[in-house]
Amino acid sequence: MSGPKLTPRQLTQITVLETLPPRFATIHRMIEEMASLKADEAMVRRLCRLLEESKAATSGIGLSGLSDTLGMMGSLARRTGGLQMRVRGLREGLGSLKINFDGAWRSATTPEQEPNASSPPGDQSAGPT
Repeated sequence: MSGPKLTPRQLTQITVLETLPPRFATIHRMIEEMASLKADEAMVRRLCRLLEESKAATSGIGLSGLSDTLGMMGSLARRTGGLQMRVRGLREGLGSLKINFDGAWRSATTPEQEPNASSPPGDQSAGPT
């Protein structure tokens, strides 16, 4: 007897989500290099490209929270102006990204229940009222 199974959408989300933690580590390293003034324009462009690729991967499978955060971080990385402001914004964005990732991972790995599968007919306690 097997437990509840994941939907194909959840399996696709898990496949994409598994690729993100190494990207987060790379993004963190690049942000810290920007903060220590070791980053050149090529590295900043690489950071922007990494953020945009990650955004494209997550937006195609319904992970809007992650893709919105990645898009905001990409826009912030491309901005001109004060480096300290960009670094602070990117650090805060990375924190938000990790929180959104945890929520998306939990959602993707929790089997969805079929409607009325767990409650007998006429029982309104399981559904919205």
